[in-house]
Amino acid sequence: MYGTAIITGASSGIGLELARVFAREGYDLLITARRDKRLKQLKKELESTFNINVYAFKLNLTEEDAGSKLFHYAEKNDLDITVLVNNAGVGDYGFFHKSEWTRQLQIINLNITALTHLTHLFLPVLMKNKKSSILNVASVAAFQPGPLMSVYYASKHYVLAFSEALANELEHSGVTVTTLCPGPTESEFQEIANMQKSKLFDRFAVPSSKQVAEYGYKSMKKGKRVAIYGLHNKFLPKLIGLFPRNFVTATVRKIQERK
Repeated sequence: MYGTAIITGASSGIGLELARVFAREGYDLLITARRDKRLKQLKKELESTFNINVYAFKLNLTEEDAGSKLFHYAEKNDLDITVLVNNAGVGDYGFFHKSEWTRQLQIINLNITALTHLTHLFLPVLMKNKKSSILNVASVAAFQPGPLMSVYYASKHYVLAFSEALANELEHSGVTVTTLCPGPTESEFQEIANMQKSKLFDRFAVPSSKQVAEYGYKSMKKGKRVAIYGLHNKFLPKLIGLFPRNFVTATVRKIQERK
């Protein structure tokens, strides 16, 4: 057994598939999301299929002190935490000046604040183990500005920069930090972010959440710091540096626009 992996946003998409991968590999799980029914269904599925222990904790990570509630729950149940997967995230589509501030604040609170707080809370616990890992789910959006999804793109840039700095700080500590950067992926994200009609999802074949989750897990186990899924996505950071920033931003805007 590998101890217990925490997975946020485990009720759908990449988080759901990551839970299945970790369960298959022998980890006990602490899964959390807002949708209690889905969490309970996943708990039942994983425990019966893989003979592991699954702790399902309904939680809205955008709420104040949500991270502390999860930490105290893990403490109360005496869980041996060896992996933290910060997967929960949300986006929004449209012009920033026309958006609802509450939605933008939700993006910041979930994609940035909750991720950072959970990492701060659980890192001392992870450092007590000889070999532990943090897997932060960012996006290829982290490598450039994103007109029409400005706050989302900026939040993923934060995740990438924070994770890379943390990975450097934790060298020789026994804790690895991997940032998973997928491109567009088959999930509920585009519907929730109101971007079903964006041209972004027409550019390339869109992988499944399962494919991305398998890649993310393998990258984490290898201790890879930045894991970019998809061959065309891997070229993106290198290409961006070859062009003026205004050109990059305008190109992203064109791709993001509706059909």
